[in-house]
Amino acid sequence: MKNPIEQLQKVFDSRVRLGVMSALMVNDQVSFNELKELIQVTDGNLASHLKALEENGFIKVNKGFVGRKTNTTYAVTKAGEKAFRLHLDALEQMIKQMGK
Repeated sequence: MKNPIEQLQKVFDSRVRLGVMSALMVNDQVSFNELKELIQVTDGNLASHLKALEENGFIKVNKGFVGRKTNTTYAVTKAGEKAFRLHLDALEQMIKQMGK
């Protein structure tokens, strides 16, 4: 059996990215402002983390309008869901092994 630490995804090391992925795993989609409020980060900080997750193919971006205002929402991709679940499983296995 592989060492669980080898299964961890470096892209999920950040608390902001963990927060984004956690929010997207339990919601169909979440707006930029909702994510910013949930995670308590600045626009620029959130934007850079969202870009990294998007570049890895873990989230998809939907740009639209609500009235005359732009509205950007984010959703997890199938690949993102799989990668995040594997990451969480690896963390769980690592914790179990440390307790032995």
